Amino acid sequence: MPHTLITICARGGSKGIPGKNIRALNGKPLIHYSIETAQRYAVAHPGTDLVLSTDSEAIKGEAAGAGLRTDYLRPDHLATDSAGKIGVIRHVKEWMEQRTGKQYDLVIDLDVTSPLRTVEDLELAGQQLTAHPGALNLFSVSPAGRNPYFNMVEEQPDGTVDLAKRPATPFLTRQAAPPIYDMNASFYLYTAEFFEQGEQSAITKASLGYVVPHLCFDLDEPLDFEIMDYLLREGKLGFSL
Repeated sequence: MPHTLITICARGGSKGIPGKNIRALNGKPLIHYSIETAQRYAVAHPGTDLVLSTDSEAIKGEAAGAGLRTDYLRPDHLATDSAGKIGVIRHVKEWMEQRTGKQYDLVIDLDVTSPLRTVEDLELAGQQLTAHPGALNLFSVSPAGRNPYFNMVEEQPDGTVDLAKRPATPFLTRQAAPPIYDMNASFYLYTAEFFEQGEQSAITKASLGYVVPHLCFDLDEPLDFEIMDYLLREGKLGFSL
């Protein structure tokens, strides 16, 4: 039976939205949304384990309240602003493999600050990854509102601005330009090979993007939190978490 590990990584420090990982969103701690999605996925997919990576006892307590308990505590060198997410996931993956005696074929990382995903999203993403044997990983994306081939510019050395990506023949409409996607930071799927090859970034030469078919965005600023809280409270999402 293949073994899957779902990682939920939540650091205690947050500058943009202080305490956001356990802040109430529509009456529920933010981290609970990701835990509950992970739990539903695990019920439907035997062989799935869940683990929390945090440096915060407060976050551990909130996670335990949703049924996710762990003895793992993220080491200090992986709990800084400069620590990369891949290193964090690799460390807790190796800890779980030593603890359980399993070798995980797939790691699904759910980002606490981008909770607008469903179990079906994870299942479809897994099918997409399986259908591409050469792929190392997959991450969730959403169609971008701006396009570097059409209406995104960058400053040139002489101070003028030009298209960020200028094609040989200009596109006259955004619809005619190649599709561009935003990484919405909701979830990432990693194969065992991804870690064996020592990758340091989620964007590799063999990455796939799962286009989320519904609203999905992450919480970077306080206003983002207020908007998502409103959408949940008023039932405006158009789908069920």
